[in-house]
Amino acid sequence: MTPGTLFLVSTPIGHLEDFSLRAINCLKSCQGIACEDTRVTQKLLNRYAITQKLVSYRDANEKQKALELLKYLQNGETWALVSDAGTPLINDPGFCLVRACKENNIPVVPIPGPCALIAALSASGLPVHRFLFEGFLPPRSHGRQAFFKAHASATYTVIAYESCHRIQAALQDLIATLGPDRVICVARELTKCHESILTGPAGSIAPQVVARGEVVILIAPEGF
Repeated sequence: MTPGTLFLVSTPIGHLEDFSLRAINCLKSCQGIACEDTRVTQKLLNRYAITQKLVSYRDANEKQKALELLKYLQNGETWALVSDAGTPLINDPGFCLVRACKENNIPVVPIPGPCALIAALSASGLPVHRFLFEGFLPPRSHGRQAFFKAHASATYTVIAYESCHRIQAALQDLIATLGPDRVICVARELTKCHESILTGPAGSIAPQVVARGEVVILIAPEGF
């Protein structure tokens, strides 16, 4: 039997119109869609009249669900994997399933689209020719300060995600470690009505940051 195909479909990170025609048509043609939160994905599907069944695939059940989805794919079904927002696997579940597909010669096809870190980087005004993405910052102060110290002499732009609930504490740790003159960018609520992209010395940027929405922090190379 010819195996099916797994499509990795990028979804909007805020603005629902940031969804490609290819992504819409792909979801409409699949036998099923694996997603993090069915309630979040259902809102997107409703917007575009997509009626395919949803299966919850999240960090807590990733290994088990990967095996279940693998069987569907091996039986010739075509499935899509989406995140709540952005590109699957980029700081989101999906690695176990993609790895299983690769090991079993099942085609994996990316449907490119929104990605918060790339959107932030492109509009930051910081060097883009080389960068490092580190996922979410450590949740505690000592971990964050150790993180910033480790990248203090970076010759590339360092990118990390942060929660709105910890952004001010994170910025204070950054200033305490790298100094108030280190150039940073804080991108918030990307593609939404309250979008904010602030670039400049950390000491002047921190007081302007409103604690709302998901946040991307970008740190310029030393001496920039």
